[in-house]
Amino acid sequence: MKLSLRQALQTTWLTGDGAMGTFLHQQGFPVNVSYEEFNVLRPELVEGVHRLYYEAGARIIETNTFSANYENMYKYGLESEVEAINRAGVRIARSSVGSDAYVVGAVGSIRAGKKRNIGMSQVTKAFEQQLGVLMDEGVDGILLETFYDLEEMQLALRLIRKAGDLPVICQFAVEDVGRTQDGYSLNEAFALLAAEGADVVGLNCRSGPAGILRALNTMSEPVELPLSVFPNAGFPDYVDGKYMYAATPEYFADAAIRFADRGARIIGGCCGTTPEHIAAIAGALGSYQPSPFEPGTVRTEKLEPASAKAGSNAGDVTVNEADMQPPADQEPSLVDRVRERHTVIVELDPPRDLDIRKFMAGCAALQKVNADAVTLADNSLAVTRMSNLALAAVIKKQVGLRPLVHIACRDRNLIGTQSHMMGLDALGIDHVLAVTGDPARFGDLPDSSSVYDLTSFEMIRMIKQLNAGTAFSGKPLKQKANFVVGAAFNPNVKHLDKAIQRLERKIDSGADYIMTQPVYDPELIKRMAEGTKHLSVPVFIGIMPLASGRNAEYLHNEVPGIQLSDEVRRRMAGLEGEAGRAEGVKIAEELLDTALEYFKGIYLITPFMFYEMSVSLTEYVWQKTGRTQPLVL
Repeated sequence: MKLSLRQALQTTWLTGDGAMGTFLHQQGFPVNVSYEEFNVLRPELVEGVHRLYYEAGARIIETNTFSANYENMYKYGLESEVEAINRAGVRIARSSVGSDAYVVGAVGSIRAGKKRNIGMSQVTKAFEQQLGVLMDEGVDGILLETFYDLEEMQLALRLIRKAGDLPVICQFAVEDVGRTQDGYSLNEAFALLAAEGADVVGLNCRSGPAGILRALNTMSEPVELPLSVFPNAGFPDYVDGKYMYAATPEYFADAAIRFADRGARIIGGCCGTTPEHIAAIAGALGSYQPSPFEPGTVRTEKLEPASAKAGSNAGDVTVNEADMQPPADQEPSLVDRVRERHTVIVELDPPRDLDIRKFMAGCAALQKVNADAVTLADNSLAVTRMSNLALAAVIKKQVGLRPLVHIACRDRNLIGTQSHMMGLDALGIDHVLAVTGDPARFGDLPDSSSVYDLTSFEMIRMIKQLNAGTAFSGKPLKQKANFVVGAAFNPNVKHLDKAIQRLERKIDSGADYIMTQPVYDPELIKRMAEGTKHLSVPVFIGIMPLASGRNAEYLHNEVPGIQLSDEVRRRMAGLEGEAGRAEGVKIAEELLDTALEYFKGIYLITPFMFYEMSVSLTEYVWQKTGRTQPLVL
């Protein structure tokens, strides 16, 4: 009589199956299709893959439903087919293999490690739909695999436990440092899942056998549940339009013994593995006799560090770690400064060509009038400009003026964003502004891609995570960053109260200060002061002098987030050149008269690199606030 899955896990090991998607890709199918849709379009293909893995020795067979949830199917226009795809997936798996196999419903992460703007209510709804179908079809268990965050894993597990008592296997995808992307160690994550009712915990994807062994080695205490491991076949290489994996079946046979020695009860394969890899696992473990499972049996294994390479000379140079710490910056932050006195930030747009002479002249002029910082946009309006990181470093070194760098969600994925932030930290540039960024299709390179891996809320949280000494991946860092993170605010909206509620969410995400879009209405400044007086962080109010009548009309009619009053447009109408700039400065001074009554933070935005206008307005601020003598920076 066949044992239940729980019983089997107490007395023996079970060979898992291998990859479905990468295996189909290696057979010639493109990567930009839904392999889950094959359950209804090409069931014979899916059946054939299941049978190959079963014949290779797999006795844990995953349904071809990893991404078959509403959120992922929506990308392919298949959101109405979720139920049919999942039902077909279970039935195909069941009919493809013998009765001695356990068919488990494969459920993947919906957020997939991306900090997407998708609410947990949406995730819950999608999980409930998919899990409901899989359980209704009578799977032997549920495999939650390739989860990056503990929070999402716990949600899925709770939904399963609410619906029934099926065995649940919970697998994270982590780096070899052994932390989830939301910062939990494997010990912490596995213990919390055990408390929620998980039957098996483990790891899959992200790395090959060595990386998963290193991740398991980070655990300081034995796990209290059986383990499962499904490593990739190493890292992929893209050759002639196909992804190729280097790890051989023989390598997987050796790894299987090492995993079993560590207490693994389920051993299979993930991306890049084939029936040959699974046959090697089953063959290697054919005579392996594990002892009955007891909590606390997991042992550590001495492995070569991930950074160790043949021919490395890492030990040839002695470095004093204290010498590698950045020098302490004794200058108070802008947040500290604005709490004590009026503070002026001036924006200068990086140039659109390779000539930085005028830009640097503007920075030098602003330094002479004691502007507190110069802020640099990140390819504003999706127009290509010089790197603000590079210019910030030049300003800091050559002018001695504090740079404040904008970070747009549009241009960099998670890898690029963290790399960018690490570079800023190394340069001692610690003031940043997190912004969404205008869509690329509206800029000067409309065929380029808008990334948006992160929302501005998530960007703020991730940067503050670096301050806590944790990388975006959850990996501990050897030192903590010290970023002062700002958030953007557009008050030029119909419902100011709703905009302020959104702003409160940014503060909850960790924003240290606020910088607003330009305001051209004194009454709006007053309303904004009243609406934001309860906030715990300072607000820098945006004032941008107009350069001409045409500039005024362009801003009002074409630039999102900027609205001019009818009075301002009337005063600027027909003015060009020096006359237009003079009137623009006068209007800005009048706005400053109101702004300085209510806000200590002033954010001057320079139009068209007419930095003389911002110099004049900076001096005006100091005159109005009684700071006519040179300031000590």
